[in-house]
Amino acid sequence: MAAAVRSFAYLSNRNMSQPSPPPLKLLSIGANDGESAEPLGALAASPPLEPTEAFLGELQRDSDGLEKATPQEVLRWTVDRFAPRFTMATAFGPEGMTIIHMLAEIAPETPIFNLETGYQFAETLELRETIKKRYGIEVEFKYPETTVAEYEAANGGPVYKTDPNRCCFDRKLSVLHRAAKGWHAWASAIRRDQSPDRARAPIVGWDKKFQLVKVSPLANWTKKDVWSLITSENIPYNPLHDQGYPSVGCQPCTRAVMAGEDERAGRWAGFQKTECGLHSS
Repeated sequence: MAAAVRSFAYLSNRNMSQPSPPPLKLLSIGANDGESAEPLGALAASPPLEPTEAFLGELQRDSDGLEKATPQEVLRWTVDRFAPRFTMATAFGPEGMTIIHMLAEIAPETPIFNLETGYQFAETLELRETIKKRYGIEVEFKYPETTVAEYEAANGGPVYKTDPNRCCFDRKLSVLHRAAKGWHAWASAIRRDQSPDRARAPIVGWDKKFQLVKVSPLANWTKKDVWSLITSENIPYNPLHDQGYPSVGCQPCTRAVMAGEDERAGRWAGFQKTECGLHSS
């Protein structure tokens, strides 16, 4: 917890003493942006899954039909439709823990992974062992190509201090692109009420950034819905949530939120940034 307090103090002091920096350059890897000639996501699967007009129309109809479905029903549909080429990425947030709890009952064989940037809180990493003990599910860590020490040495220090978009790209987005290769679909734990970027998220849709089907079982849920289930089912969660951190990311770029602030206000405080890029268009 001491590290979390230090992070909060650092970010708060920086915000008070320095003006807001200019907007950060967005980085992405896309099928049509010229940065990657290799097929991505489901396009690299065997057999490949391609976003034809007919298939996208099918996904739209499926999404519309699942609008009033429960998250469990959405997950059962997803498993029936896409397993064994269905996976899940988790940051061990309350929403992700809720989905893992559901998958443990519906399809415990579903591969689940975490993007281990090297900057995560110890409390976050400890949830991996908790999940293994509680559900018998072993979440796989996916790592960047360099360690934190190698990355910072190559860049003259911590990149997150000056260009968090690039840091997220190098240590999260590029890792997810590799991890998503060969799958047909992946589950996300986003809710529409979390941010403007997420407000338009369909239950099921084609993820252009990662080139596979993205399923959001909790899109229609609220924060209250999530925590009601956590409480009633005694689902494990990150203890930092009890210490003023409603949304937990990497330790250097996450602070506790103040009364009345948005639940993602503690992410990348001091920058014009509220998303790492995984769920933004």
